[in-house]
Amino acid sequence: MSEEINLIIREATAADATQLTNVMATISEQTEYLALDELGMDLSLDLLQQQLDLLYQSPTNVLLLALDDNEIVGTASISSRDEKRIAHIGEVGISILKEYWGFGLGSVLMEELIEWSKKTNIIRRLELSVQKQNKAAIHLYQKFGFHTEAVMKRGALSDQGIFLDCLLMSLMID
Repeated sequence: MSEEINLIIREATAADATQLTNVMATISEQTEYLALDELGMDLSLDLLQQQLDLLYQSPTNVLLLALDDNEIVGTASISSRDEKRIAHIGEVGISILKEYWGFGLGSVLMEELIEWSKKTNIIRRLELSVQKQNKAAIHLYQKFGFHTEAVMKRGALSDQGIFLDCLLMSLMID
């Protein structure tokens, strides 16, 4: 990677399915901080394309792609549920290729997610869980105003079979 990034942030579409599958498989190999494991996304290409179409049309779900010269280098998502009583809650996820860590891409993606949430006029709470040992991610979330609500004992399991604590963090949108 060169020091200059030609960054574009846009919503994912069905046409991104193959590249997205490959990038997420790479990211899952590069870090244990994600729930995604060596199985990757574990969806057929057709099913992933359908899911991406649904996401693109959804007013309360989004998958943003960070691209450098048309190559996906990171993703950011908000997932919500359809049930009326919890439709205002969006679960945040951010994934970035290791070679792009430390360039501020996480901040750019978080800004985009928060702005997108505000524009929905539906999402009023963002939440996420993060491994307690993932200090860089926790710092990012705190920088944007996320607060720790709970410590989830044994919230994740490492590849070595060790239980890890996770933090449940949230940000109110209003």
